Amino acid sequence: MKKMFFMMIAFLTISLMLLSCGGSKQKLYVYIWSDYIKKELVKDFEKEFNCKVIMDFYDSNEAMYAKLKAGAKGYDIVIPTGYMIQIMAQDGMIQQINHSKIPNLVNIDEKYLPFTLDPEMKFSVPYMISNSGIGYLQNKIDASFVPSWGLFGNQKYAGRMTMLNDMRETIGSVLRYLGYSMNSTNLSELEQAGDLLIEWKKNLAKFEADQYKNGLISGEFIITHGYSGDIFQIMEENENIKYSIPIEGTTISCDNMVILKDSSNLDLAYTFINYILRPEVAAENIEYVYFLAPNKAAYDLVSEEVRKEEAIFIPNDLLMKSEVILDLGEKNILFTNIWDKVKAAK
Repeated sequence: MKKMFFMMIAFLTISLMLLSCGGSKQKLYVYIWSDYIKKELVKDFEKEFNCKVIMDFYDSNEAMYAKLKAGAKGYDIVIPTGYMIQIMAQDGMIQQINHSKIPNLVNIDEKYLPFTLDPEMKFSVPYMISNSGIGYLQNKIDASFVPSWGLFGNQKYAGRMTMLNDMRETIGSVLRYLGYSMNSTNLSELEQAGDLLIEWKKNLAKFEADQYKNGLISGEFIITHGYSGDIFQIMEENENIKYSIPIEGTTISCDNMVILKDSSNLDLAYTFINYILRPEVAAENIEYVYFLAPNKAAYDLVSEEVRKEEAIFIPNDLLMKSEVILDLGEKNILFTNIWDKVKAAK
């Protein structure tokens, strides 16, 4: 009995020691878009820094912002899009970035900083660059095909095309086709874009933001206006699916890493950001997400196949024609009015 008693004491002691070791690990709470980082990279970070990363996911900047404004606590790092970072900074929700704690900031490709809307990296650090463009079935289009927003005016593909159900993206694409800024608040330019979009609408199967991917896979749609990440995800399911940035330019979006004001593990948050900026980590993430991590030290580590993909490594001439969608504040109503008119048109 004594022997069993001491064995039980020893077992409990060892169990408590193991629990204590597990509980001593630092925890980092990251709020991020779903499927937006390679899981193996997170596991490697946990192993190297003897910590635990807990991730929670959101599906829109607005949903993330609303949750935090409603009082959600405990997150250290969030990865919003540029315009939302401006709002969060104004609301005092995020910390200024201490550059001295992130040595790998030297790897950031400066030419993309204007697209972050925080070019001095005062509140944020660039994570991934994406864009919108044209997905299409290569075996169903003319040999003379040229990627242009004007394709949606081609009656040959009537009923087999979709454009995004997103007023800023879709009106913006027409503005870009007409040679205007995607952020134009000139009423005459917006009305021209609206009238042309009503003409294009006659050729569209619908305005669609979710199911266009399935339509391309099945062959229901031949040409779609979509997001680069969406199209790249489905390319392996149909070898005829291709993606191009229109010759007139497009929208560029940059998601950035920020540290929340009430982060409880500031040092680990900086360690994580610095880890993400390692060239080998950034290269693996580019291969996984199929967006561009603007990390110049990582480019040579990316596979040749991905390196040649112009929708990821955007040529400079197209990049200079492209824009970030800006929050226009009270003038957003101008786009809303045009969009309502387009939606109501037959």
